[in-house]
Amino acid sequence: MTFGKPAEYSVIKLKGVGPKVAESLSKLNITSIEDALFHLPFRYEDRTKITKIVDAPIGVASLLEGEIISSTVIFRGRRMLIVEIDDGSNRLKIRMFHFAMAQKRSLIVGAKMRCYGVVHLRPSGKEIIHPQYQVFDKNKIPVIDDFFTPVYTSTNNLQQGRLRNIIKTGLKFAKANDLLCQKWDTKKFGGFPTIIEALEFIHNPPADTDISLLSQGQHPAQKQLIYEELIAHMLCSGLLKKENDKRKGPFLPITSKKNDDFLKILGFKLTNAQDKAWIEIRNDLKGNSPMRRLLQGDVGSGKTVVAALACLHTAENGFQSAIMCPTEILAEQHYANLSSWFNELEIKVALLTGSTSVSERKKLIYELHTGELNILIGTHALFQPDIIFKKLGLTVIDEQQRFGVHQRFSLLQKGGSRELSSHQLIMTATPIPRTLTMTVYGSLEISIINEMPPGRIPVKTSARSNTIRDQLIKRIEQICSEGQKVYWVCTLIEDSEELEAQSAEDLFEEISKLITKVNAGLVHGRLKKKEKDKIINKFREGEIQLLICTTVIEVGVDVPEATLMIIENPERLGLSQLHQLRGRVGRKANSNAHCLLLYKEPLSAIAEERIKIMEETNNGFEIAEKDLQLRGSGDIYGLRQSGMMDLKIANPIRDSDLLESAQRDAIVLSKENKPLAQILVDRWVGTRIDYSDS
Repeated sequence: MTFGKPAEYSVIKLKGVGPKVAESLSKLNITSIEDALFHLPFRYEDRTKITKIVDAPIGVASLLEGEIISSTVIFRGRRMLIVEIDDGSNRLKIRMFHFAMAQKRSLIVGAKMRCYGVVHLRPSGKEIIHPQYQVFDKNKIPVIDDFFTPVYTSTNNLQQGRLRNIIKTGLKFAKANDLLCQKWDTKKFGGFPTIIEALEFIHNPPADTDISLLSQGQHPAQKQLIYEELIAHMLCSGLLKKENDKRKGPFLPITSKKNDDFLKILGFKLTNAQDKAWIEIRNDLKGNSPMRRLLQGDVGSGKTVVAALACLHTAENGFQSAIMCPTEILAEQHYANLSSWFNELEIKVALLTGSTSVSERKKLIYELHTGELNILIGTHALFQPDIIFKKLGLTVIDEQQRFGVHQRFSLLQKGGSRELSSHQLIMTATPIPRTLTMTVYGSLEISIINEMPPGRIPVKTSARSNTIRDQLIKRIEQICSEGQKVYWVCTLIEDSEELEAQSAEDLFEEISKLITKVNAGLVHGRLKKKEKDKIINKFREGEIQLLICTTVIEVGVDVPEATLMIIENPERLGLSQLHQLRGRVGRKANSNAHCLLLYKEPLSAIAEERIKIMEETNNGFEIAEKDLQLRGSGDIYGLRQSGMMDLKIANPIRDSDLLESAQRDAIVLSKENKPLAQILVDRWVGTRIDYSDS
């Protein structure tokens, strides 16, 4: 078995890539030409044939062409450019809300227009909103593509067309410079002889390709790439575990005398699952090797209490703890809980975020250096160079999928040494399917909290068409008048007619006018932190009864009185994210909470299945397995959304038959060819980790 070699070429060497484009590419983790080649499509568009307007299916993207018969700017509440084309079989209306007058001038009557987009049926006929299009003269008809058009993950400043051209140029550059051209052993997979040929095919599959085979990740061009990626992730886990075994962890043998006092302060008994997880963690802390443990627990299962016990044990042994959170909301929530729990026990807790004042920060750093501070809770601000602990014994990473591997391990340098590495507890409320543990978490021990606290009633989930929105708004007024609180989650912040999801801003404006007796608040990711906190606190304290928000509230917002969660356009979210959002309600004992999925018709088969699963089960682990099965190879388990694991092409469920063989090859490679092992980790995992610091 042979692999390609790394491309030591910057992407800026490619034609059309200047400093600004390079900066946009870096946001996609594309800095080298090889990075560009391995930025794989997550789906394809069929622009290989023109469909007659009369035959264009509703709700499906199609390539259409016709003569422009009208082009008008109208003002109907807002400015719109309406273009109408006719292909002899029927007419099609093109509606654009965001346009420049130069576009309007190019769309002249009598010219031909070719457009690609999802066709909708309106009372006035068929329509496409904001299609991709080109205008041309009748006598100069452009050639139709003879390959399927790849669609990539992109950024606002990097359009699909430019990204396709960059990758196409990168492929030519690689072939001209003999990059990634070593021969493969293709007997096992029946694939392409070199990696560059396979990449060429995947980026530009010919029109006669079985697109269903390609979309399922079963094409021979994909098989060796899949196998190589699985090996890379196993190598990464294996290297981390191997290096970790060589290190020594802080020796924390003393059983905390304050343990029982803490449990009394809590006022409730740990569940059996919490108790088991705590015993496993405590045994790790009392050992000589640094703990590397993943604590999985469903939303509301009580992971924070277990982490608090670990921090208490660490403090009693004379060491400090750091708790890393992805958002200020979650960090503040943990700070509020741990401060109230530990105040009587004389365990000092502090909070560090981007909003911490200069004077507070200065005091905090001093107390860290002197050892007066036992526990520091924070966001990415903990990574700053001057944040150094006197004796860091434990790092806790909450919602670990929001941090890269290199970030998790860089936190270990905040007080350890080359010989001593602090213990690390990694927590997630997103259950990890067992099929992923072999590829992602081979370096970690795993504890699971799989039961909920007594009195917690499962959230009832139902789904309705968004045609009931008016009745629902009236019902919210009644619910809020009874003293209950409601979340209404929108998937977008601003208008996007192309996606046809109503924005949080528009909904807030609409509801504020319709139900004046209810105080509503609006929260989304673009609000300043101070304003966001102010609104959430008002919701928590009851001044606001209805919180209209985006998925920003997925993590860290804990309002026990909230009993209704409405999720608009749930078909746009993965199962795991829906389950995370649902976990924001029903957090009070004996609370009858409801989650309503307000979908837009028609639903795809996969969307229907997702919604059915949400209605049938509250088991996060079962949902995680189903989510992994339903998602495609490039968007598994909400991983692209959450950042947990950027699997480019492999799917551990679909490719489970390759796992054992890949693991065997990874072991051989790690022993016999370490330089090549590092190349594969760099290529597929994309983080250059100094494993000796793990």
